[in-house]
Amino acid sequence: MIELNDVRKVFPARGRGPEVVALDGVDLTVRAGDFAGVVGPSGSGKSTLIRLVNLLERPTSGTVTVDGRVLTDLPADEVRRARSSIGMVFQHFELMDSRTAAANVEHPLELAGVGRAERRRRSGELLDLVGLGDRAQARPAQLSGGQKQRVAIARALAARPTVLLCDEATSALDQASTTGVLELLRRVRDELGLTVLLITHEMAVVKAVCDTAVLLEAGRVVDGGRLDQVLARGDSPLAAALLPAPVADHRVAGTLLRVTVTDTAPETHVLQVLVGRLGLDVEVAGGSVETVAGGRHGRLLLRVTGADQSGLDRALAQLRDDGSRVERVAAEVAR
Repeated sequence: MIELNDVRKVFPARGRGPEVVALDGVDLTVRAGDFAGVVGPSGSGKSTLIRLVNLLERPTSGTVTVDGRVLTDLPADEVRRARSSIGMVFQHFELMDSRTAAANVEHPLELAGVGRAERRRRSGELLDLVGLGDRAQARPAQLSGGQKQRVAIARALAARPTVLLCDEATSALDQASTTGVLELLRRVRDELGLTVLLITHEMAVVKAVCDTAVLLEAGRVVDGGRLDQVLARGDSPLAAALLPAPVADHRVAGTLLRVTVTDTAPETHVLQVLVGRLGLDVEVAGGSVETVAGGRHGRLLLRVTGADQSGLDRALAQLRDDGSRVERVAAEVAR
């Protein structure tokens, strides 16, 4: 488990500039075994947050707890030992060019004093796990970006951590490599029982692998939770970022309805009521439905014609009573 309580990080002023408040009272809990994401715009404090989890940066105030140990209460030598249970994957791989893939994976074990035979056995085991058993003697310059990141993941797992931190682990990769690395991270989490915290600015990454996520803005958590619950909330800033609400030209005739789709509130029921029971003309004016966190989620914009006001009001009331998430879209929202 990872827990940050009321964490604040202030960087002192440089020259005549003001001090910088990178994180301002952040609370974050990642349950054991979860794959959690932290998203937000540039400068929101994401990278500072992940460096606080393993105390590469110490918070100005607040506490950081990993696997039940309050790291912020530990002296420096104990923090170093505690870091052995926390693996980290970086954006730009951070591999040593002079070493082979196998030697890069062995490096943290070498620093920990593990014997040569055990280091070689462990590196071979991990390179097989990440699909690079046949590239053990390749140097980083001979590997693609996706392969380099797989080696970096293997290295992060060398000391058998319980927590894996990923700092923009796919932002330097092309789409195909990103997909492969995300699938690997999810599989490693499942097979090894890890807790994973991933920092990213890419909403597609969160949708692909995360169970939970938080949205950071200006150093504060403004929204978060389990993705299936977040995406079911109509007023969620994180849901709006993950699945932007569709818009349509309100000048075209008809009434616009926005439908929030979940497994328990499918769009098919809305269409059955509007078209099948009421005989209205319905056009899908925008939006999409995707599989996120193992379920169907999305937002659709429907244009409805052929209904008088009172009839449509009754239909909307019936749909809401049935559990459908549907709302009329005001003209100024749809522009």
